[in-house]
Amino acid sequence: MLALSANGVLPKADYAIFADTGWEPRAVYQHLDRLERDIAKPAGIPILRVSAGNIRKDALDPSHRFASMPLYVLNQDGRQGMTRRQCTGEYKIKPIKKKVREILGYPYPTRIPKDVFVEQWVGISTDEFHRAKDADVRYMRNRHPLIDMGWSRRDCIRYLTSIGLENTPKSSCLGCPFHGNSQWRNIRDTSPDEWQDVVEFDAAIRQGNARANANGNHLLGQAFLHRSRIPLSEAPIDHVTAAEWAARQAELTDAPNEQELEQGVVDGCSPWACRGSEPTVSQDDFGLAS
Repeated sequence: MLALSANGVLPKADYAIFADTGWEPRAVYQHLDRLERDIAKPAGIPILRVSAGNIRKDALDPSHRFASMPLYVLNQDGRQGMTRRQCTGEYKIKPIKKKVREILGYPYPTRIPKDVFVEQWVGISTDEFHRAKDADVRYMRNRHPLIDMGWSRRDCIRYLTSIGLENTPKSSCLGCPFHGNSQWRNIRDTSPDEWQDVVEFDAAIRQGNARANANGNHLLGQAFLHRSRIPLSEAPIDHVTAAEWAARQAELTDAPNEQELEQGVVDGCSPWACRGSEPTVSQDDFGLAS
């Protein structure tokens, strides 16, 4: 959308906002720098970087209130579940809303008049139309330009390729539990230091987040980054899932594939379109699971 706006296909945006969790892959930060230098600045579109902290550091800090990640849980009785996903709201939506309020001139807790709002573009394509939704506050009105244009994910890839951005990486936390096997393999095979980072984090959160444990709210089971509920260093990430195979076939036929989206082959994190996965286990705000 930024490139479409900069090139005049879409109206010129006033701002672009990147919500930084502090734990994106190195390639994402490099790509963001390139976008700012080669596309946004020449078009006069400021990229505003906002943050609510470093999600990795916060998860391991017993003194920090942590907005839980959707970790896969294996309870002592063998039941499986997931901890509640709070990270999107805390590390993505909240800092964006804070910045939007500042742009409008009404920082929290100042009341915003009913007729004052921003039009916010959300980059959801036609293959993910079911994830398009309105913002939950009156001062932000969501629009979905890619859906309005009838563009699928593949249309976006073709356009990016045509302007030299064919290697655009997917934005999500380095250790996001929603990664599919293909993305875990990509980290392992292309960036050994980042792979070591996520393996160490996976081991560190086995008993849940540090704040909960420090307060005595221990996880009644074990937590994992990989959906197999096996330590990431041993997880079967070389296994090609049915969804991944279907995605490869879809690429050959150039056809949209809903199964690919629903089962997690398409990874990435968007504040207003973060996908869910398995049922959430019972817990409190500190990640206590029963």
